[in-house]
Amino acid sequence: MPDDLTQTATSPTPAHGEGPAAPVAPRRPASRTHHGETVVDDYEWLRDKESPEVVAHLEAENAYTEARLAHLAPLRERIFEEIKARTLETDLSVPVRQGAYWYYSRTVEGSQYPVRARAPIDASLGSDAPSAWVPPVLEPGVPVPGEQVLLDDNVEARGHDFFSLGSFDVSADGTRLAYAVDVVGDERYTLRVRDLTTGTDLADEVPGTFPGATFSPDGRFVFYPTVDDAWRPWRVWRHEVGTPATQDVVVFEEPDERFWVGVGVTRSQRFVQIDVGSKITSETWLIDADDPTGEPRVVWPRREGVEYTVEHAVLPPAWLPADHADVSRPEAGTGDDRMVGGRGAAGRDALLVLHNEGAENFELVVTGVPGPGAPLDPADATVVVPHDPAARLEAVDAFAGHLVVSFRRDALSRVGVVDLAADEPTRPAGLPTPIRTGDTPAPGDPWHVREVAFDEPLYTVALAGNPEWEQPNVRLSYTSFVTPSTVYDLRVETGGLTLLKQQPVLGGYDAADYVQRREWATAEDGTQVPVSLVWRRDAVGLDATGTGAEPAPLLLYGYGSYEISIDPGFSISRLSLLDRGVVFAVAHVRGGGEMGRRWYDEGKTLAKRNTFTDFVAVARHLVDAGWTSPERLVAQGGSAGGLLMGAVTNLAPELFAGVLAQVPFVDALTSILDPSLPLTVVEWDEWGDPLHDAEVYRYMRTYSPYENVPDDASHYPRILAVTSFHDTRVLYVEPAKWVARLRAAGAPALLKIEMHAGHGGVSGRYEGWREVAYEDAWVLDVLGLAG
Repeated sequence: MPDDLTQTATSPTPAHGEGPAAPVAPRRPASRTHHGETVVDDYEWLRDKESPEVVAHLEAENAYTEARLAHLAPLRERIFEEIKARTLETDLSVPVRQGAYWYYSRTVEGSQYPVRARAPIDASLGSDAPSAWVPPVLEPGVPVPGEQVLLDDNVEARGHDFFSLGSFDVSADGTRLAYAVDVVGDERYTLRVRDLTTGTDLADEVPGTFPGATFSPDGRFVFYPTVDDAWRPWRVWRHEVGTPATQDVVVFEEPDERFWVGVGVTRSQRFVQIDVGSKITSETWLIDADDPTGEPRVVWPRREGVEYTVEHAVLPPAWLPADHADVSRPEAGTGDDRMVGGRGAAGRDALLVLHNEGAENFELVVTGVPGPGAPLDPADATVVVPHDPAARLEAVDAFAGHLVVSFRRDALSRVGVVDLAADEPTRPAGLPTPIRTGDTPAPGDPWHVREVAFDEPLYTVALAGNPEWEQPNVRLSYTSFVTPSTVYDLRVETGGLTLLKQQPVLGGYDAADYVQRREWATAEDGTQVPVSLVWRRDAVGLDATGTGAEPAPLLLYGYGSYEISIDPGFSISRLSLLDRGVVFAVAHVRGGGEMGRRWYDEGKTLAKRNTFTDFVAVARHLVDAGWTSPERLVAQGGSAGGLLMGAVTNLAPELFAGVLAQVPFVDALTSILDPSLPLTVVEWDEWGDPLHDAEVYRYMRTYSPYENVPDDASHYPRILAVTSFHDTRVLYVEPAKWVARLRAAGAPALLKIEMHAGHGGVSGRYEGWREVAYEDAWVLDVLGLAG
C-alpha cells in the first residue's frame, strides 16, 4: 500500500478513555519466501535500528502510551512509595566466608546500586572451629569493623543511564578482583582487574566480554568468554594479569553454532572447567589448575541428545563402588590420596556426572578423571543415585565432607545431603526422607540423599553462597509466596537449620494475612497442570479456598520454555496488588521444568502448542471454578513468556481483560528463520529449524503471534507491550511490529519502550521499582481497581 495513504491513517481510539490518536506505522510491504510460501510483512522496515524514522516512530509510541496512561500517574507514584516504604533501603546481605574474609553487599538509602565489600575473619577462631563458620551479624547503617569496599556500583554507574555488572570474581589469595560492566544494555561487558591491596585498577582492560570471567586458582590468569556476531559465547580466552589484551590466548573455540561455552573453576580449586552445551547436548573439558596454560581435556565426548554436568569430588574409599575403588588416572597426576573435609579421612579424586542417557529425569554416576588424550567411557561409570521418574535431578554440588543434590518433585524444588564424613556410610536415623522414598540402605550402597524438609505447601529452596570447599555447613536460600526471602545454614552432621536472616518487610507485614494454595487444571489432552495461587486472606468475597460469591480480580503469570521453572517466591512489590484484592496465580505450563524433563519435552519444538493450550486451560479452570471471570482476569509473561502472551491472545481473546507482554518474543518465526540474528541457530533445538524443515515452518506459522493477528482484532483485550531498545535477546522490533499490526487490526494495544536498557529492563533499584509500579498500575486499571 502506498506510504502516502497509510501515513495519514488513524487507528481506532481504545475504549479505555479519551486521548490522542495512536501513531500509525506506514505499511511498506516486504516479502519472504520459504518452503513454497511467500509471506508479505508490512512492518519489517521497523528493524532498521539506525533509521531516524524508526527512532521517531518509537518515540511517538512512547509519547502516545504516556498520554493514554497519564491518568495513572498518581497511582504509579502511590505504588512506588508503597514498595519503598516496605523496603529496608539501608541493608546488608548475609556474609559469605571465602578465604580470609567475609564477603557481603550492602545497600544505602537513596542509592540505586549495591556496594560490594568484605571484612576480615577473626583469625583467632581457627579455620576448623564451628564458630569460625558462623557469619557475623551486621546491622544496617552500622559501620563494619575492618570493612574494605571492593566495588561500589554507584560509583561505576556515574554518568551512565544504564549499568550492569556481568563478572565479579576475587582471586583465591584475595588480592585481586576481576569485574566486568555493561553501560549500554546490550550485554557486552568490559573486563577490568583491580588490585585490592591498593584499591586501584590495573592497566588490564578487555572490551566485549561475556559474563562469567574467573581467575585461575593461582590468580595469575583470568579466563573469560566472548561472543560471536550472533551474540553466542563461543570462545574461552586466557588473559595473563599485567599483560595487554592483545596477547590473550584462545583456550577453547566452539565452531558449532548451536553450542554455547562457559568457564569456571571447581569448588575444590582442582580444575578450570569449560562447559559446552546446546539445548540438547553437552560436553565438559578440564584443565589442571596447577597447569593453567595446559591443554583442556574432554570428560565425555559429546553425543547428540546426551546432556551431562560434571562436579569434581574427593571421595573416601567407603563411598566408592567396589569396582571403582580408585577412580583416578595416575597419568593425569591425580593418584595421590587427598584429605576429605579436613577430618583425617583419605580420599580419591573422582568426577560426579549428572546425565540423561537412558535416564529421562537424569541419574548421578561416579567416574574417573580423564588423562591427557584419554577421554572417559560413560560405560565405565557407576550409578550412585539412579533415575527416578518422579524426581528430576537438577544439580550436584561437592564439598570436602559432603555432597548436596538439588532435585525437583511434585512441582517443587528440593535439596538433599550426602554426608561423606559420617562414621559409617549409611543414612543417619531421624533425618528427613531420602530422595528414594521408602528405600532402605543396602550393604555397600551408601548413596542415600537426605532430603531437607520444609512444612509449607509451596516454597522454593536452593543453595546460596557456598564457595568454600572445606565448609561444614550448607548455605540455603528459602522463600514462598508468603515467606520473605530467608537464609539458613544447614549443619550437615546434625541436619539442623539455623536461621541467619529473613528479608525485612517494613510496615507490619504478617504472613498469616496471606494464603497460598496449589490447584490443578485439566489441559486439552487431559494432562493435569499445576497452578500456584496467593491472595490476601481478608480479600472481599473470598473464602478460605480463594473462591467466593463474586469473581476476584486475578493476575495470571506464565512462561513455559527452556525447562525454566517458575517457582513460588516472595515479592514486596506484589503486596501492592494483593492488598488491593488481586489474586496472583502462576500457570506451570508445559515447556517449563516444574514436573520433570517430560514436562519440558512436551512443550517444545513440534509440541509447543501445549504451552499455549495449557495456559488457556488454566485460565478457563480459574473462571469455571469461581476464582475470577474474563472481565477480571489479566495475563502476564515476559520474553518467551511474551510469546505465550501473544499466542493465547490469538487463541482465546475472550478469556482476558488485559495482557501484559514484557520484552515479548512475538515475531518468533521471522527471527528463527534468520540465522544471522542473535541466538537463532542455538534456538533451533528449542523451537525447531523452520529454515530447513518445512514441517517446523508450517507448525510455527500456526502459532507465531505476529503471523496470526486476525484482520479484525477489535475484540481483543487491552494489551501493553514493554520492551527495550538495546535488547539483544528479543529485539525491540518484535513488539514494535506486533503492536503496529494489532493496532491496524483494531486492537487496543500500547507500546512502552525503554530507550536506555536491555533485556532485563531499566537498571537501578529505584528505577526498577518505578517500572514495576508502572506495570502494576496498568494491571489495576484493567481490573477496575485504579481508584
